[in-house]
Amino acid sequence: MGRRSARETAFLSLFQMDFTKTTPDQALEHSRKYTSINDEDAAFAAELISGVTANLPYLENILAKVSHDWRPERMAKTDRNIMLLALYEILFRDDIPDSVAVNEAIELAKTYGTGRSGRFVNGILGKVMENKEKFVNKGAAVHR
Repeated sequence: MGRRSARETAFLSLFQMDFTKTTPDQALEHSRKYTSINDEDAAFAAELISGVTANLPYLENILAKVSHDWRPERMAKTDRNIMLLALYEILFRDDIPDSVAVNEAIELAKTYGTGRSGRFVNGILGKVMENKEKFVNKGAAVHR
């Protein structure tokens, strides 16, 4: 299946955790039932989930800074979790090109969000990319 399915699984897990307050392991186990990923991709999904959860306050702060008119807690949970996942990849994962993280986030938003989610996610992540140097390695918990 590959990394795309792993990202989808990570997103579904983060989304579930946002609603049900389950643990990352429980959410991943549940999400795997719907995405049928192999163990290697599940390990990648687990890394993404762990990275986002370990850096959640930092990532939410960045999201709040670049989305002036939208507080993260007011955003659709789908869009918010997709962007948190992409922010983690952009800021902490050297093995993932930024353009891939952005494009994958847009695709997830088109699949799981509203008709406007793709554009919204693209706009917010574009602002992050324009100011990336301000956000890289500034007090985060987990690096690559």
